[in-house]
Amino acid sequence: MSANSSEKIEKACVDALEKIKKFDNPDLKDIESKLEWVIGSYRFDHNPSGLFEIGSKALEILLQIKSEKPRLVPKKLIEDLEKALAAES
Repeated sequence: MSANSSEKIEKACVDALEKIKKFDNPDLKDIESKLEWVIGSYRFDHNPSGLFEIGSKALEILLQIKSEKPRLVPKKLIEDLEKALAAES
């Protein structure tokens, strides 16, 4: 896995976290705290596996929100997260 793909997944997870925080929804606190944790963990040990795992869960949540309220989640955020997750393989 290249450093570039690790940087992309970190940025995508940070962007997803920022968007999820803006919803201020108690139901999203779990994914919010997990994203915060894996981002911090990655910055400490540079192992992106947690970013990919939790990033994929964040993507599922963001896609669900987008299907219900399309204007709340930018298409670019979804695309960036999908591209970053695809770089794992």
